[in-house]
Amino acid sequence: MLRILPLLLLTFSLVAASPEDAIRAAENSWTAAVVKQDFAALSKLYAPELIYAHSTGNVETLEQYMVRLKGGKQRYDTMTLEKTKINMYGNTAVSHSFARFTGKNDSGAFNDHLMVMHVWVKKGKSWQLVAHQTTKIP
Repeated sequence: MLRILPLLLLTFSLVAASPEDAIRAAENSWTAAVVKQDFAALSKLYAPELIYAHSTGNVETLEQYMVRLKGGKQRYDTMTLEKTKINMYGNTAVSHSFARFTGKNDSGAFNDHLMVMHVWVKKGKSWQLVAHQTTKIP
């Protein structure tokens, strides 16, 4: 019985996790994967139809963005989500965060304070990012 109790508690905690908790976990997985350049993890987090809009106004498809990441033209050294609000709409979630990103892109090094808007869609048992938009905070 003592061996089963931890398994039951783990199962209950996974079932009891709210959709908002799942989105927060997805956001944390996203920031970690981008900084670590974990392309396998990103391929699971990003939907094939991803729209990736940068604070510069540049808008990329999934393929274009991944080419830039893999080629080193876009690199994130740190990504810190400071505050996140999540709204759920069935199998869709919109998250809005204030964040600090540092790294390097075509224009050189950056240290940006940003607002980040994400749209997540539940596909099967996992959440995938379908839209990303950042806006610089002066």
